[in-house]
Amino acid sequence: MHADALVTLQNHLATALMQLPDETRRLFHGRGRCWEGLEHVTVDWLQGIVLVSLFRASADAELDALRLGLSTLTQGAEWQNSGAHSLLLHHRYLPDSHMEQLLGEPVNEWLISENELRYKLDLGIKQNNGLFLDMRYGRRWVQEQAHGKRVLNLFAYTCGFSIAAIAGGAEHVVNLDMARAALSRGRDNHRLNEHDLSKVSFLGHELFKSWGKVKKSGPYDLVIVDPPSFQKGSFALDKDYRKILRRLPELLTPTGTVLACVNDPDVGPEFIIEGVAAEAPDLVFQQRLPNPPEFPDVNSDSGLKALVFSRTPE
Repeated sequence: MHADALVTLQNHLATALMQLPDETRRLFHGRGRCWEGLEHVTVDWLQGIVLVSLFRASADAELDALRLGLSTLTQGAEWQNSGAHSLLLHHRYLPDSHMEQLLGEPVNEWLISENELRYKLDLGIKQNNGLFLDMRYGRRWVQEQAHGKRVLNLFAYTCGFSIAAIAGGAEHVVNLDMARAALSRGRDNHRLNEHDLSKVSFLGHELFKSWGKVKKSGPYDLVIVDPPSFQKGSFALDKDYRKILRRLPELLTPTGTVLACVNDPDVGPEFIIEGVAAEAPDLVFQQRLPNPPEFPDVNSDSGLKALVFSRTPE
């Protein structure tokens, strides 16, 4: 993180603070490798909180220079006029995901909005705060498609897709994730949006041991597959994704749709397209959803891949 890179970051943020959106957005996406020396830095606008995240360790001198530059930013007119009141520095690379409070009072939980829906975030407790901002268009697509449908949300995490689906008029959503605490946060998010919880199910199970439970609640009009690239002891992208694709036909209605996602920078969209062709050949590729413009990447295949497939009528 050389001096020129820090100046670039500071200037970028000053400009972004002058044109803030009404809702939560990423302000700077260094991980797309568009700015040399800042490949490990992201900055998010959490509607009053500016969250700077580091994805690898830096030398002490670099960290001190970063802190000084951020402090200088908070003294400028752009910050003063933005309504920002807190500045956080998240060391994502550390085992405890240490969060530094550079400005403002400590905040552990925070409410944000996206597409007029509300979500509660956990700050400084885990590596991920509760909502993946690059999936903004994916959640919007689900909301637009969900009316009257039964939806299966695999690897549901805090149920962002479920929130969008119920807001879009889904008949029922089944959320499955082995992390019960994440599902509990998902239930809280539904309550935040005053959703009817009788239309939502939460299965705190490991997928490959729970096919019977998943199938029992089907068939589904829409299945969402958005797994982590690696989850110790339960999921490895390279060998387990195809196991899911193989079971999709038995979960879907005759005209069902699948949103299949992967967010490993080393895996391109062909990983899913070829996998579906081999394991579920009656599913036809329809489109890849665009990524939000605030997530630029030197290689589009390195960013989030959210691909839509539909089942061809028999």
